[in-house]
Amino acid sequence: MRPVHETGTGAGVGTGVAAYDAVILAGGRAERLGGADKPGALVGGLPLVERVAAAVRDARTVVVVGPLRDMPGVLFTREDPPGGGPVPALRAGLAEVTSPLVVLLAADLPFVVAGHVGALLAAVPEGGAGAVLVDDEGREQWLTGAWRTATLRAALGAYPGRSLRGLLGPLAPAPVRPPVAPGEIPPWFDCDTVDDLRAARERAVGRGVKGVRVNVLEEWAALVCRELGIDPARVDRTAVLDLTRDVAHGVARPAAPLTAYLLGLAQGAGTAPPDAMERLSRMAKDWARATAEAPATPDTRDS
Repeated sequence: MRPVHETGTGAGVGTGVAAYDAVILAGGRAERLGGADKPGALVGGLPLVERVAAAVRDARTVVVVGPLRDMPGVLFTREDPPGGGPVPALRAGLAEVTSPLVVLLAADLPFVVAGHVGALLAAVPEGGAGAVLVDDEGREQWLTGAWRTATLRAALGAYPGRSLRGLLGPLAPAPVRPPVAPGEIPPWFDCDTVDDLRAARERAVGRGVKGVRVNVLEEWAALVCRELGIDPARVDRTAVLDLTRDVAHGVARPAAPLTAYLLGLAQGAGTAPPDAMERLSRMAKDWARATAEAPATPDTRDS
């Protein structure tokens, strides 16, 4: 039985090993998610594929096998045929690799971070094919591993099948079991179903990627911007929330979303002045003062 590497590597530890490339498989059909764009699903305010790419930010080249996305610095390619499975996808991605080591990851692993990647790379044995993550029951996670590029290419060239386990299992990679603290989410957690995605989003609240803390409001705003084709950089969320707070307190709660909607219509029509939010906030405060100071009007209906 092969010894299991108990890495002791924390989530914030960098790689500190030889140069490597990374291949992220992001072209699956996501049938258990109803065919949705799983790599583009938001977790913690970022698409899943971008969270995974953040874990290999030290790679010389990051190759994503899947549909083209707006990810600067990332090389995109497609398997033949598209959606043909992990082995054709790996073959397409490996064709773009030039480093002696390559990290292979799935695009639906929201809690894999640079420390886990570093542990895998460090565990690749001299003369060995690679290293692969194993879960707490010792099961290999074939889409979370580090490999010698030449060995992987040779194995792919001689392999006629479609099973990733059938391809990688005979290479006898070193198993790596990262420490998982109580309450921490394991790096092998993947988002295969709607329930998985919901759980990942709930657990990602307050957790960061690249040190950026996120919350439900940020994630929802990013999702709405993506759905409506809006550049999130154009949205001053704090100013919008300040405006709706002033309107809710100064006028009435239902007036807050109505005001935000009317402002959006004006922005879209190009009729909103540059200081529209400030002017509307002053109007709401003036409304509150005016109604507080106005004398009560006697009811003369029964006169």
